[in-house]
Amino acid sequence: MCFIKKKITHDDVYWRARTFLRQVYILNDCKPLSWPAMRLDYWRYHVTAIDNHKKEAAPILWETTEGEIVAAIFPEGPGHAHLQYHPDHYSAELVEEMVAEAETGFYRITDKGTKRLIVWCHDDDTLRQTVLTRHGFARGDNWEWDERQRARNLVDQPLPEFPTAQGYTIRSLGGMEEIPSRSWASWRAFHPDAPDEDYEGWDWYPNNIQTQPMYRRDLDIVAIAPDGEVAAFTTLWYDDVTRAGYFEPVGTVPEHQRKGLAKSVICEGMRRIKAMGAVSINISGHSIPANKVYAAVASEDCLVYAPWIKEWADE
Repeated sequence: MCFIKKKITHDDVYWRARTFLRQVYILNDCKPLSWPAMRLDYWRYHVTAIDNHKKEAAPILWETTEGEIVAAIFPEGPGHAHLQYHPDHYSAELVEEMVAEAETGFYRITDKGTKRLIVWCHDDDTLRQTVLTRHGFARGDNWEWDERQRARNLVDQPLPEFPTAQGYTIRSLGGMEEIPSRSWASWRAFHPDAPDEDYEGWDWYPNNIQTQPMYRRDLDIVAIAPDGEVAAFTTLWYDDVTRAGYFEPVGTVPEHQRKGLAKSVICEGMRRIKAMGAVSINISGHSIPANKVYAAVASEDCLVYAPWIKEWADE
C-alpha cells in the first residue's frame, strides 16, 4: 500500500498524532510498544524548548489516502529517531521507508564532521533489527543507554505499600510559591555534580510543564522534607482515554536519597489514578538505581528499548 508522508507543522496534525498514539497503545494491550500520548506532549511543550533541541527535525507521519495515520517518526533529541507504527500496518517495507527517511533528515553532525543517527528499537523487534542491520546500524553496547520500560496492571495486581520515611510528608505540589523549591529539587536530582551557578531558574516549570494538556497539579506529587523543602518528586500524566498513567520524571535530591522517597511518591500516584479509574501505569529508566526502584514499584519484567547507532561520512 502507498502511504503519504506529512510533517507535523500544524496544530491539527499534532492533535491527530496524539489520537493515533492513543489508538495504538490500546491496540497493543497497554504495552509500551509505542509512545504514550503524554510523551509526545512532553516533547512538544518541554523538550523542544531546551536550547540544544530547538533545531531537531520535525516529526513525520505516514497516512493512507483516506487520512488514517499508520506510522510516525518523532525525534526527542537531535540525532534520535523513534519509530511509531500501527500494528495492522507494520511491515518490512514500511520500516525500510521510515529508516531511509530518518537517515535523510534526523541525523546530527558530529564534531568530526560525520553524520550520526540513533534509531531506537525494542530488543524483541527482529523485523526492525533486520532492517537496521541492512542499513548499517549496530546496537549500542552501553547498557546505560538502554531504556527499560515497565508496566503495572492496577486492576489485577494489588498496589505496593512502602512506608513514608519519618518526618517527611507526601502530598500534591503547592501553588506558585512552591515552584522554586520544586525546580531546585529537579536540578539537584539530575545535576548532582554541577555547580550551583549553572542553575538557570524555575521559569521552565510553569511555562513548559504546567501548560501541558494532561498536566494535573493533584498528580504532581512531592515529598516534603522536615525543613519544608521539596526532597523528592514525580509528575504523573494520566490519560483518561487509554486509562493509563505515565511517570515522568521521578527524582530525589541527593541529601534525601536512600530513604524510599521515590517509591513513596510513585505509590501515592498509583493510588490516586486507580481511584480515577486507571487500569495501568508505565515507567522507564536507564540507571541501576532508577531501575531498582521501578522494579520494586512496577514490575521486575521490562521491555528493553535500545539505541541502534550509525555514523557515516558525508558524501
